[in-house]
Amino acid sequence: MRALWYERFGPAAEVLTLGEMPDPRPGPGEVLVRVKASGVNPSDVKLRAGARPGAVMQFPRIVPHSDGAGVIEAVGEGVDSSRIGERVWLWNGQWQRASGTAAELIALPAEQARRLPDGTTFEEGACFGIPAMTAWYALFGDGADLTGKTVLVTGGAGTVGRYACQMARLAGSRVITTVSSAEKARHSTAEEWVNYRDTDVAGAVMEMTDGAGVDRIVEVDFGMNQAASLALIRPGGVIASYASAGVMEPKLFFYPFMFKDVTLRMLIVYQIAPETQARGAAVLGHWLESGALSHAVVSGGGLADAAAAHDRVMAGEKMGTVVLSV
Repeated sequence: MRALWYERFGPAAEVLTLGEMPDPRPGPGEVLVRVKASGVNPSDVKLRAGARPGAVMQFPRIVPHSDGAGVIEAVGEGVDSSRIGERVWLWNGQWQRASGTAAELIALPAEQARRLPDGTTFEEGACFGIPAMTAWYALFGDGADLTGKTVLVTGGAGTVGRYACQMARLAGSRVITTVSSAEKARHSTAEEWVNYRDTDVAGAVMEMTDGAGVDRIVEVDFGMNQAASLALIRPGGVIASYASAGVMEPKLFFYPFMFKDVTLRMLIVYQIAPETQARGAAVLGHWLESGALSHAVVSGGGLADAAAAHDRVMAGEKMGTVVLSV
């Protein structure tokens, strides 16, 4: 099979290699998927560059990318053979594994290949996994009922933020997001927004909520936004943060948060418990079937264009998920 790989960390153009590798075979409990599209997430790019916290080369050769979509071609022992021919979206393909979705074939645990409705393209399915599951986990992973609640999504134009805005609205919440331009506000899908570059976010959101604040924050940069989050969160509220790139080791305002009885959730979807992941995947599958979610696909070309695609993700200027056709 054709596959993309790297054998050391470094710049994309220097370390990414496209070539031939042996076809994988599905082991017990696994499915073999013919990959049609491979999503490029920021975490994939940071790992290839060696820039992700704790990054080490766990394997001599790594085929990158966690997300993708394709068709099940074969199944391993213990997996129902009726799944052969099923269209699927993939997630967590390369987490603690040598082989990700940047290849014509991937063998991975059957539960990491979820049915992709006919109405959803492979490219859309490839940008769904990690971002959509992260958004769902931040909003609902603790079992919250968000009906009638007010949710602030910081960075609503990002891949996770855009899904979070849609999901919170589907749950019956009032959604406010922060963005850096009117164009990105439209991209976020949220009707209420604040430009964080030219506006005091805390003051603006408190005014929008008549001084009540918000019940939950889906946070893209905990350390950078900690002061505003503390001002905005209601007593008993939840801050669910999936990143803190701006301030990676923030000084925690412990007592102010404590006296508001705030729950801080530092989450990473790679470590989600199997039963929680199954619950989330069922909800996401329902939304896919009903066409309730829109997807932002940015075409990145084919596997031969992977270095440019990685650089585009690293630059951070694109709106949506860069997807490679396989």
